[in-house]
Parts: sequence; C-alpha cells; structure tokens
Amino acid sequence: MSWLGPEEWQAVALSLKVSIWASLVTLPFGIFTAYALARWQFPGKQLINGLVHLPLILPPVVTGYLLLLTFGPQAGLGGFLQQFGMSFAFRWTGAALAAAIMGFPLMVRAIRLSIEAVDPKLEQAAATLGANPFWAFVTVTLPLILPGILAGVILAFAKAMGEFGATITFVSNIPGQTQTLPSAIYAFLQVPGGESAALRLVGISVAVAMGALILSEVLARRAARRLGGL
Repeated sequence: MSWLGPEEWQAVALSLKVSIWASLVTLPFGIFTAYALARWQFPGKQLINGLVHLPLILPPVVTGYLLLLTFGPQAGLGGFLQQFGMSFAFRWTGAALAAAIMGFPLMVRAIRLSIEAVDPKLEQAAATLGANPFWAFVTVTLPLILPGILAGVILAFAKAMGEFGATITFVSNIPGQTQTLPSAIYAFLQVPGGESAALRLVGISVAVAMGALILSEVLARRAARRLGGL
C-alpha cells in the first residue's frame, strides 16, 4: 500500500487491529450468549435478548455516549479499571470495545440461528452415553454450528471495520491513536483537497468488506462439506 500516505496507512492498520480484536475477544461470549438464548429457559431471558440486540436499534452515538459514561476517566467503572492499568476512553482499546459492542448482536444472531437448527436430541443422545453438557456441546453441537460461528465472526469483523458513530463519540478522532477508517474518511472530507485520500480509503473499505463476505462464504461452504463427509 505504498500509494497510501502515512495517515491513511495508520487508519487502515488501526481499523484492522481494532476489528480483529473486537471480533475474536467477543467470540467466546457470543457463543455462550447464543447458546443460552437458544437452549435455556430462565427468568429475564427476553430482557437479556433485548439488551444484546439493543445496539442494533439505538443510534450509534447514544451507544458511544453510554460507553463514555460507563468507561470514561471520570466514571465509576472507568476510574476503577484505571487502577489496574486498563483504560478505554480516547484509546484504541476503547475503539475495539465500541466496535465489539456494535458487532456483538450480529455475531450472536448468526450463531444462535445455527444452534437452533441443531436437533437437541443429538445432545441428549451424547448425554446418555456419559457426556456432560459441556462435552456434549464441544463434541456434538460445536462442529455442527461451525459455519454459523464463521459467519458470526465475519459479520462482527465487517461491522467493526465500518463502525463510526459509537467510536468517534467514545474515543474521539485522534490520528494514529483512535482514527479508524470511517473516522479518517470523515476527517479527510472536512478539509479542502482531502477528497482523493477519502476516495482511496473508501475503496479499501469496500474491498475489505467484500473480501470478508467472500471469505465467510468460502469458509462456511468448506465447513459444511467437511461436516457432510463425517
């Protein structure tokens, strides 16, 4: 990418870093949440389901502001975490947190649909053979929902790459520190002569998004063929 300027390259690299961390760190939580919503019955289930999908409904700026109120340097939780060297506001880690929250509903939904497509009797059969619930999930359900997991990770990654409102509200738009691709595009469009740089970043955004979708399809089909051969 030698045709990119230093600031453009920083935005691309930071966006990839933020998106990869956001999608991978939330994956275990996404699988657990999807399984709980698909298989378990417990008080407050609909409330949890609503909270999980709330970022899809709320304006992203509202989500970013709520994150600032929760994890900001003056907030109770934010100040507490700073005592352990964990800081989110106005740092790339905050951008990853915002992107993870915005992409989490898409991940959970894709994985949940895959889990609901698996017959619970398969897990029950594993239990009758002596497998505990966790081992039954790992050996029976997890391989079957692998295409859904791949789709969920890719969707969360793509959402993280395109996240703007929550990120810029929570961590601002600091070049080299919190300026992701969408923030950089917005910044270039605000200055005279920045249209060419913005257009280059738009092209990269489209290429990454299309590449992620194609990769998810390829991986999902390979996983499905492998499972079909078992």
